[in-house]
Amino acid sequence: MNFVKKYYAVLTGLLVFIVYLTTLAPSVVEIDSGELAAVQATLGIAHPTGYPLFTMLGHLFYLIPFPFSKIYQLNLLTAIWCSLGIMVFVYTSKLVLDNAVKFVPKKFLYSPKDQSKNKKQKGSASKKDNTIFEIPEIKKYLGAIFGGLILAFSRTYWTQGTSVEVYSLQLFLINLIILFLIKAYIYKDDSNHLNFFNPWILFAVFLALGFSNHMTTLFILPGVAYLYFEKYRFNKKSFIKIIFMLIFFIPLLVLIYSYLPIRATQNPILNWGNPNNFTRIMRHVGGDQYHVGLFTSTAAAAKQFNYFVSNLPGEFLIGLFICLVGIIFTFIQYRKFFYFGIITFLFTVLYSINYDIHDIDSYFLLAYVALAFFAVFGVVQLLSLLKHSKHPYATPIVLISIFLLVQVYFNYQIVDQSDVYTFEDYTKNILNACDKNAIIFSYEWDYLVSPSYYFQYVEKIRPDVTVVDKELLRRSWYYSQLNYDHPKLLSGMQPDVNAFTEALAPFESGGQFDPNLLETLYRKIMTDLVATNIDKRPFYIAPELFEVEMQKGMFTLPKGYTLVPDLFLFKVVKGNGYVPAPDPNFKIRLPREKNSYINFIEQNVGTMLARRALYEMQFDKIDRAKIYIKKLKSDFPDYELPKDLAEVLEK
Repeated sequence: MNFVKKYYAVLTGLLVFIVYLTTLAPSVVEIDSGELAAVQATLGIAHPTGYPLFTMLGHLFYLIPFPFSKIYQLNLLTAIWCSLGIMVFVYTSKLVLDNAVKFVPKKFLYSPKDQSKNKKQKGSASKKDNTIFEIPEIKKYLGAIFGGLILAFSRTYWTQGTSVEVYSLQLFLINLIILFLIKAYIYKDDSNHLNFFNPWILFAVFLALGFSNHMTTLFILPGVAYLYFEKYRFNKKSFIKIIFMLIFFIPLLVLIYSYLPIRATQNPILNWGNPNNFTRIMRHVGGDQYHVGLFTSTAAAAKQFNYFVSNLPGEFLIGLFICLVGIIFTFIQYRKFFYFGIITFLFTVLYSINYDIHDIDSYFLLAYVALAFFAVFGVVQLLSLLKHSKHPYATPIVLISIFLLVQVYFNYQIVDQSDVYTFEDYTKNILNACDKNAIIFSYEWDYLVSPSYYFQYVEKIRPDVTVVDKELLRRSWYYSQLNYDHPKLLSGMQPDVNAFTEALAPFESGGQFDPNLLETLYRKIMTDLVATNIDKRPFYIAPELFEVEMQKGMFTLPKGYTLVPDLFLFKVVKGNGYVPAPDPNFKIRLPREKNSYINFIEQNVGTMLARRALYEMQFDKIDRAKIYIKKLKSDFPDYELPKDLAEVLEK
């Protein structure tokens, strides 16, 4: 028992880590996974805000010679970060409960004078005796451990521990920030002078580390401000302390972010934003290109808020009831902690809903952490309410354990990525199906472009193929990266590139620009990319470009050229004659549980196989058409086969 009391936080984190291992992705998954893994492996520069701490720590871990694939190794690191975050959370929760009386408003407590009078009175203690706010030791441990497990197995938190993502490290850091905030708040600072051993200094250090990883660290600041000024009030001394903290905060932040310009000058393979001067550094760190999605409209905010509310029950399931009990309990007794938690929760949610992006879930993480702290107090209160005389804590422990197991059972099925090889198979098959030295023109970031960064630059799979992101052609820095990584790609269109980047400069610097001119030059660059390379290298167009851009006339091929469906992509060819394509001898593994990203790939591949079969039929090659149709029916049985193709198999 003493061993458990001593290592309760470590044991909880270890249990969480073991469970996380069973849901860990073995390969690249959707969205930024491939890019971030490649950045860590090659010491590159990721999309804004650059994530320098995440990159450097990941690279150090990458260098350890583990006996499994590097992508699995980097995925493993995310499970470690998230498990460490739970370990810190559990320790912090116990610290809060140990000092619970410090979060009780003074009006609820007797003054020392009143307490001395109370001691002289015989009989039972007054209802306002300070001891009623103290929590029994066993409840502290159970509250901290169960609260940590409720957070660990909430859907979005758990997801961060399954594949490469910056939020895994962020969760570890934000829990450290809260830990040292609590330490600083309960610290007896009676001295009239500043000293380097004040816990506020450690808080400032970890706050800088948080900001050097992700800007969502700012969500904690309103709660920090409440606790800080609740303790010190608004006076000269309190502001001097803030200045003293900034002396540590700013240099550390600048030191870590100096990675960006230093590395940019060395031209890494991935050099997003090319932050090699002050203007570009500030633009990259500030995430200027994403500001277009911030505070767009009340309708967008309402949509994101509805999304948050509708998903909240799925995060904790029955555990949400424990959170609500904790909210009520802290409001009644530990109101200072209630204010800290509710300010943190509300600010996180209200700020995040104003960011109009599809993958918004991770921006709500701090709100879930705040709810988990309320869950800690909820467990403590349930241990009291359901207490039985014979076996005091048996009933509440069993009941809370059942709540937790239900949460684990349902969320496990959703977050489990242990059998997700779909993005690896999809990307590798596309690369391997292309002719030598081919160019792929696409904007499938989530499914192809991002994964290709890892497989091409780290695993060296088909490095001869050039994948060009159509959307990144809108950014001036991307041309520098293309020129450095693929020197001959833009050689025939440099005047057009110069004209476009010159017209783009005012837009990127926030000045006046001509949107019509930019769009015209941009479309010309897309067409010229094909025209200047088609006679030298095979050129492939991704399906989304055909379906969206070309169908609307936003992108056109040079005269005399057309598209032919070629397994996963369209191949640009000259004339209208028959062009053979490889047999569909590929395999794409689909997981047990599918999401919208998996469904997209399944639909995409199925559609391209159907298109190729129809193309074969146009040239009266029925036997060839049957090959693609049979592949489609065997590998993607849920795909609705066009009537013309279904009839072919009956012949």
